[in-house]
Amino acid sequence: MLSARSLFMEIHDDDQAFRLFCSIAAKGEDQGGWENGRIAKLVPDQVLAPKVARHGADEDKHGRIFKALLHKRELETVEVPDDTDYTMILERQGIGLAHSRLRRDEMLSEQDVITYLAHSRVTEQRASEQMLLLKKVFGDHPEIGRAVRMISNDEDNHLAFCHEELLRLAAEGHGRTILDTLNETARAEVRTYRDVSLAVMQHMGELLRWPKAKSAALAAGIHGVHLYERLGGWRRMTRLSMPERLNALGGPAPHETFA
Repeated sequence: MLSARSLFMEIHDDDQAFRLFCSIAAKGEDQGGWENGRIAKLVPDQVLAPKVARHGADEDKHGRIFKALLHKRELETVEVPDDTDYTMILERQGIGLAHSRLRRDEMLSEQDVITYLAHSRVTEQRASEQMLLLKKVFGDHPEIGRAVRMISNDEDNHLAFCHEELLRLAAEGHGRTILDTLNETARAEVRTYRDVSLAVMQHMGELLRWPKAKSAALAAGIHGVHLYERLGGWRRMTRLSMPERLNALGGPAPHETFA
């Protein structure tokens, strides 16, 4: 019987599948760390800048965690297939701040900051949901449970940060721009998530030698999720509410090690 638990356990128990899974995750986290690090240097708001820097430090830490999980099994990262690169596929659609923009030593505009926060609000929603699922599957696992719990907590902090900062900007009169940017970003994200999920499942299926019926069932499930999201589920990514965790990224990142 197909379930999230059985699927993730199958990936975990196979070295090559686990290697690809952690490599994809590590690359995404490394990209997020670089992006947030650059934004922290370019954002004019000196109250916001250290929070963005903390966001980037967390993403860098997550990348190191996924690589450490591989190292424990004497595995190295593998090259990530282009069709599984969620971050860059979104960028090619004009979603978020382009890397070419972030490489310029030019301070960000208020619109740039809104674009960054709206992009983060949508993608951190996805990350928070995915880590919650992984926590349900692996939260008590002796090998990776601590790592999953740590990353899940961080992703919840990142999402809270986005809600709080976007609400602050909305109160300053940017509500319409924020909503339009969130709507555009969320619609693009659900398409990208479908395409990347299908690509990841295809690569996993090849590594794990899944029968055609199993691959077809998983693909049907991914299309079903996308149908729900396209018909209205995407709107959960555009709603803003004051989080319980206020100032979630205030102060420096705590000194946490994972080995």
